[in-house]
Amino acid sequence: MSEKCALILAGGEGKRMKANKPKALSPVLGRPMLDWVIGALIESGIGEICVVKGYKKEYIDEHLSNIPYYISSVFQAERLGTGHAVMIAKDFLLQHGGDVIILNGDAPFMDSASISKAYAQHNSSDSSATVISAKVENPTGYGRIVRAEDGSLMSIVEQKDADEETLAINEVNSGCFWFDTADLLSVLDKISASNASNEYYLPDAIKLLLSEGKKVGAYTADSSDTVLGANDPEQLSELNRIALAEYGEFPYFGM
Repeated sequence: MSEKCALILAGGEGKRMKANKPKALSPVLGRPMLDWVIGALIESGIGEICVVKGYKKEYIDEHLSNIPYYISSVFQAERLGTGHAVMIAKDFLLQHGGDVIILNGDAPFMDSASISKAYAQHNSSDSSATVISAKVENPTGYGRIVRAEDGSLMSIVEQKDADEETLAINEVNSGCFWFDTADLLSVLDKISASNASNEYYLPDAIKLLLSEGKKVGAYTADSSDTVLGANDPEQLSELNRIALAEYGEFPYFGM
């Protein structure tokens, strides 16, 4: 069993992108957002990677076949939420054990430094889970990170469920999580789809672990860009503008 592995959630269609391919293949500086995520994982020393594919999976298959690293994949035929995507990859998790980082394939600025520093905190604190967060100027739309006085995570509160005090919090969930794989598997099947969207949400695994008295932390990334994704051409254009200013070119050579 490996010490660390990664799951990349890349099943989304991205209807507002107006592109006939998976959203994670939309380009930033000429390379799919998925390549940015894979590059960050490889640079941080994580080689065991599985992509959860869904919409137009053949495009993901073709793309992965041209990458000079072996990346496995699983097919999420019905896209029933982030928790469901992880359920589809249960065999991968059972095979690898250790700790797993779960990331979104359309968040290109989750860099290797954030991944590695969050893992160091996760490992040294012996946590069941560690959320990667960021402090942003405008937290609207993001889940808020609510901490206890000792800095540990109390909860992740979604925008629609937040009261006025919680809405004022500017530390938000990036959608990227480190989990002790065994602890994640112990609660994965307990995640319920009894919500307005009838979907299984990965942050509910955090709630379940906290309810069982498990230790859960939050690592605050240095850059607020780590939370950024794109849901439409305008947001993708903004990601390209930021990438050009910050990096100049695709930063993960050897990809």
